[in-house]
Amino acid sequence: MKLAAAIDEFLLYIASVKGLSGNTVTGYKNDYALLLTFLGQERELNDIVREDLNVCIGELSKLKRKSTSINRFISSVRTLFSYCHKFNYISVNPALSLKTVKISKLMPRFMTESEVDTLCNLPEKNELLWESRDKALFEMLYSSGCRVSELAALKISDFNGGIGRAVVRGKGNKDRIVYFGEAAQKAFLEYLKDRKKVIVEKGLDPKDVQNVFVNQKGSALTTGGIRYILSRYTGVEGTKHHINPHAFRHTFATQLLSNGCDVRVVQELLGHSSISTTQRYTHVTTEKLIETYRNAHPHNR
Repeated sequence: MKLAAAIDEFLLYIASVKGLSGNTVTGYKNDYALLLTFLGQERELNDIVREDLNVCIGELSKLKRKSTSINRFISSVRTLFSYCHKFNYISVNPALSLKTVKISKLMPRFMTESEVDTLCNLPEKNELLWESRDKALFEMLYSSGCRVSELAALKISDFNGGIGRAVVRGKGNKDRIVYFGEAAQKAFLEYLKDRKKVIVEKGLDPKDVQNVFVNQKGSALTTGGIRYILSRYTGVEGTKHHINPHAFRHTFATQLLSNGCDVRVVQELLGHSSISTTQRYTHVTTEKLIETYRNAHPHNR
């Protein structure tokens, strides 16, 4: 059996039998596209040995891929060959003892309140794209702590009991409730008025357009589309850094913890399956407390 055929079968399996989300399947697909680039479309499964896979990992390092991306690739390769071994497509699993690479423990970057205020006001001050939509995007990312993919998938029907909260589907197809504050709700209402006008002008029925965030053609915004919108505001007066959409999520978590919110509550709001993922933010807030102490205490001046 050829590698390409095994990949096609496995992708079909995880999508139709395992029922994994579209984003997860796409992640696997992207990793396997790299694997095929390195090993070749015509490569036979039983000809692949561990050294071949180590060469692939080495090539990713040469391309300056992040450690997290390389480890995701390794995980995808392990999963593929485990599947092939389980169904007797190969007699020996070459990925069984593949080792992951060490990840440097970088703290998540978060923004100050003034930086967030500046970003959320950018759409009103700069006629770049779609003012009301972009402001709603910024405010809702910050207010809810949503992942970009979750906001892109948000439907009108996901709002239950008003515009102050909605149900989103996170990683592992797990549903959770997210909340939107007053500023986000106000921006959202303004955007909804413009959204309806755009949809009607394009000859579409608003009832048929379920995705909350759309482009100027009335079509649903993708995750990539939201990232593009945010990138357009990079370099605009008042912004110091590249606008990473995940920074809104980091800031959401950091500010909640800084203001005394229980880490378990933050875990629920973010949709983290493991408390250790959320606890990264407690290190950030602890460092901030130490810095404040050193700057404020009389004997440290």
